[in-house]
Amino acid sequence: MQINIGMTDAQRKAIADGLSKLLADSYSLYIKTHNYHWNVTGPQFNALHTMFEEQYTELATAIDEIAERIRALGHLAPGSYKEFSELTSIKDGNKTLSAEEMVKDLIEGQETVARTCRSIFPDVDEASDEPTADLLTVRMQTHEKTAWMLRAMISE
Repeated sequence: MQINIGMTDAQRKAIADGLSKLLADSYSLYIKTHNYHWNVTGPQFNALHTMFEEQYTELATAIDEIAERIRALGHLAPGSYKEFSELTSIKDGNKTLSAEEMVKDLIEGQETVARTCRSIFPDVDEASDEPTADLLTVRMQTHEKTAWMLRAMISE
């Protein structure tokens, strides 16, 4: 059945493509954060272990919301490691990093995902796609706040 929600097929595709990249970045950051949750060591272990768990739990919810928005736009959401690896700009985590290096790596990841969100806005604005704009705004707020909280954990 044809989708008629006030956007052209091309507009829906452009937005779904951007959201697919966001989904891949979010999933990759989820995996990295989970990795660091399991493998962090040092004097800040308890604080970081708990903080990382809160972050990957929040990301798990976000991943589902992003994928469901892609589906609402009439497109299939990427859902394999192969697809995510082709779309993401988040590098794999390194479980041997020091706690501070892990935090810095996660700051970079959070900021990368915030930039990915911003990059989708021109297509969203052109299509007057308010539901996606709302989703992106919440994602940017979350990633920017998380990056700030992580920055507060390091000595620089």
